[in-house]
Amino acid sequence: MTTVAEDHTWLARSWDAEGAVVDRTRAPYRIPLDTIAVDPASFAVFLERADRHLSARIDAGEGVLGATSASLRGLGPGAVLAFAHGGRVRVTAVLPDEALGGAELMVSKETGRGIGVRTDRYLLLRPSPAQPMRSGTLRTLLRPLLPPELGVLGRVQVRTTNETPFLRPGDAVLSPAQLKATFGEFAARPEPGRPGYLDLDPAWAADHLVTTRMPLLGSVTCHRSVVDALRGAMRELHRRGLGRLIETYDGCFAPRFINRDPSAMLSHHSWGIAIDLNIAGNYYGVRPDQDPRLVAVMERWGFAWGGRYIVPDGNHFEYHRAPAT
Repeated sequence: MTTVAEDHTWLARSWDAEGAVVDRTRAPYRIPLDTIAVDPASFAVFLERADRHLSARIDAGEGVLGATSASLRGLGPGAVLAFAHGGRVRVTAVLPDEALGGAELMVSKETGRGIGVRTDRYLLLRPSPAQPMRSGTLRTLLRPLLPPELGVLGRVQVRTTNETPFLRPGDAVLSPAQLKATFGEFAARPEPGRPGYLDLDPAWAADHLVTTRMPLLGSVTCHRSVVDALRGAMRELHRRGLGRLIETYDGCFAPRFINRDPSAMLSHHSWGIAIDLNIAGNYYGVRPDQDPRLVAVMERWGFAWGGRYIVPDGNHFEYHRAPAT
């Protein structure tokens, strides 16, 4: 068993293996980088056998890029990443995304603390071949071990490699690396004086966001890539006489951390690809009260419903794929 910490670190600059500058952000904005931090010794068993030698390099302070992240950055082994609050990481290897749980960068716990990775997010467990265990049994065993103060967050989800492409929290939605590859990468900073919110580089917003009138919703600001699907869903609801199912529209683009908690990961509202509908009665962590006909239409048009998450978020609909029409 090993614990995996995960946070967004803030990339200020990068150089390729030859020393040429690749990333150079414009102050005060930095690039949020989905970074995991592991104990190299206990994590090694979760790597492919041919890659386990990398544990020593990670323990020595170097890092591993996921394949999508390396492609986005245009970086490979020998590259150097510099972070906003100090600390540099030399890239020792590039591995498939699934080896990093879909994250962009993997470092040791010690290196992670120096660049801002401090929050343990999940456990990886490998049952003994001599004692095979079903997911449900493991979930039952783990549940009473959680501290009661976790409240609604104290729920256990057990996933296997047969059930998800990436062993990570929030695997029902796109990983940050996938979001960047699909919807573009922004630079940002925690907004001064507003804990839990982000100040995004206005240049990214101008290129990727659009404000438009939407049937049933009115004025909406979203990522331009989701507008057609959202309009299609609203037109279908109107055509079928189901427009009344939308009682309130509660936002799309909202640059912030999840639940406005600075210790959480970035909300996908920050990319303008998530829509909140009928928030009353569908608050985070409570049993959802959405009409299944509304859910079916939104899912048909490519929006995953947050009511199916382990901690339900019943007002949340997040663009996940091209419409199935």
